[in-house]
Amino acid sequence: MPHQWSKDTIPVRKGEELNLAILEKFLRENVENLPGSPLEILQFSAGASNLTYQLRIGDWEAVLRRPPLGPVAPKAHDMRREFKILSELHPIFNAAPKPLFFSDLHEVVGSSFFIMERKNGLVLDTSFPEGIKVTRELCHQISEIMVEKLVELHSIDYKKTGLTGLSKPDGFMERQVHGWIGRYERAKTDEIEVVASLQKWLVKHIPKHHEATIIHYDYKLNNSMFSEKFTEMVGLFDWEMTTVGDPLADLGVAMSYWNQADDSELLRKGLGKDPVTAIHDGFLTRHQFIELYAKKSGRDVTNLNFYLTFAYFKLAVICQQIYYRFKKGQTQDSRFANFNNFVKSLIQHAAKIAYE
Repeated sequence: MPHQWSKDTIPVRKGEELNLAILEKFLRENVENLPGSPLEILQFSAGASNLTYQLRIGDWEAVLRRPPLGPVAPKAHDMRREFKILSELHPIFNAAPKPLFFSDLHEVVGSSFFIMERKNGLVLDTSFPEGIKVTRELCHQISEIMVEKLVELHSIDYKKTGLTGLSKPDGFMERQVHGWIGRYERAKTDEIEVVASLQKWLVKHIPKHHEATIIHYDYKLNNSMFSEKFTEMVGLFDWEMTTVGDPLADLGVAMSYWNQADDSELLRKGLGKDPVTAIHDGFLTRHQFIELYAKKSGRDVTNLNFYLTFAYFKLAVICQQIYYRFKKGQTQDSRFANFNNFVKSLIQHAAKIAYE
């Protein structure tokens, strides 16, 4: 995960601490040739779901991922599954971090967890690191790398990997639409007027035929890490939602995170501050990103309206699940206190796209 340059590690948040002594004992029993220095732990500030920590013992560094605190939805936050995905992809897709080991010993950190390599590079979210000269050309270059890496991932023949058992490609979008509608209903807190009609529209417009590829399904700028001069993507993180499914669903999800300057304020700032893509000239618009993806992948994107609508609904459900946990007191993270307003905005935006 990010190097000191990116400054996105923070002291561990209150209530999300790990037991230093127990974890250090475990590491010394499972990792060879660790230095004699004490274990230091910081937390990665980004992300609103799984908890991700930087581990350091002398010059040894690694990253630990575990599920969020409190009850989690069945099949969600499956650390063993994410570990398997990385084990399969790391040798053939260089941005995927190398997984080191998985553990189901809940007494170590309170849940199952896995440890992976610590990649070094630059992560972009709401600002560029100090000292970077931001130009239109640089922003365009970063956009192109994002498109190219997604195309590369979608070009991998999943049948030649151990990921064939992850999903049944047949009926993928049908299961997705009904599954996310069900998740929304289980996590519902507020009444939002357009939800029922939006759900009916999604069910009615499910594509009957689609391709199947490996999809990341959480593909966004702040899950990506770049080399110091932004010439390549050196890391791609958060593989929890990865599966074998429709590549256009992956593109749709990527676009739901890709903000631009003319988006509404709530859409741009729903997860915090304006992302760099909405601040700096030179980043591709969503339309340009989609067109470039179509050109580089050779895929027909004429039906992307459905996938965009579904992606905004899916993002709304994810945020609703987080808000539900906050409202039930399962997390005290103040970032989530107004997520209900963001959920409403995302659902209204999805409905607007559906009926355009």
